[in-house]
Amino acid sequence: MDLDVFVSAHRAEWDRLDALLRRQRRLNGAEVDELVALYQRTATHLSLIQSSAPDPQLTGRLSQLVARARSAVTGTRRSSWRDVARFLTHGFPAAVYRSRHWWVPTALLSTLVAAVLGWWIGTHPDVQASIAAPDALREMTRPGGQYETYYSSHPAASFAAQVWTNNAQAAAMCLVLGIFLGLPVLWILLLNMLNLGVGIGLMASAGRLDVFLGLVLPHGLLELTAVFVAAGTGLRLGWTVIDPGPRTRRSALAEEGRAAVGMAIGLALVLFVSGAIEGFVTPSGLPTWARISIGVLAELAFLAYVYVLGGRAARAGETGDVEEHERSAVVPTAA
Repeated sequence: MDLDVFVSAHRAEWDRLDALLRRQRRLNGAEVDELVALYQRTATHLSLIQSSAPDPQLTGRLSQLVARARSAVTGTRRSSWRDVARFLTHGFPAAVYRSRHWWVPTALLSTLVAAVLGWWIGTHPDVQASIAAPDALREMTRPGGQYETYYSSHPAASFAAQVWTNNAQAAAMCLVLGIFLGLPVLWILLLNMLNLGVGIGLMASAGRLDVFLGLVLPHGLLELTAVFVAAGTGLRLGWTVIDPGPRTRRSALAEEGRAAVGMAIGLALVLFVSGAIEGFVTPSGLPTWARISIGVLAELAFLAYVYVLGGRAARAGETGDVEEHERSAVVPTAA
């Protein structure tokens, strides 16, 4: 596209739209119709320039013009509790449901890796010796040792807040760093599974695997699910860079990126629940079966939330992206 010719052909329309937006008096019916038509055409022009002949100065000017026109056409919109409710009942569960083909395999493979690492560490004393000295290993795995006292080492409220912050940061990193072809996400997953595998292996070698699982499962089921969802979404975002499908790479990344931001907010809430369980339930005096039952119920509730509410919303067309009128205008692409 010849940018100079394009600008010469449409400058009058942009100037006219700018003039209508600057009018101090109330527009009449014909002027309102003209404003809407010019807004739609200018939005299309902006999309064409962005995809075919990006020019920073012209793109900036038209972006501002389109934003002002959109505000004039649709009116100023304020977020409300209704938006929050819609996000929690439609947007977030639908986004998780849509990405299930990424995070479910991620969860299965990661769990397998942790189990294999745990078996390898637990059955090879030389590997255990490379982790720590024998006295240090006994201190970690003995009754009342570091693995058991870890969950009650701080007041429950502050411990839950610390756990929530750390896990939310890990989930956010998976979502954000996915754009780098998903490679950092794989590294974060490996570190998490390595930590889990070490605990499984060392406690199994000490004959106390049941104690370890009784401490990890109450909060770990929901916590790891949230991490797997974040990792799967990050990997999906990385794959979008490679294969955007029928969409342009720019629009595909914009759509998936907006959904990922919403996912980060939703997963922070999920991790808040798992952090509360880890801070108040895991170190409690409840029987092991009761603590594990609470973790299982929390996990089942989340899966039902995703597959029932999310599945219904996804089948109705919800993607987890912002509403259509809040998105940038794009030129349709052929499949």
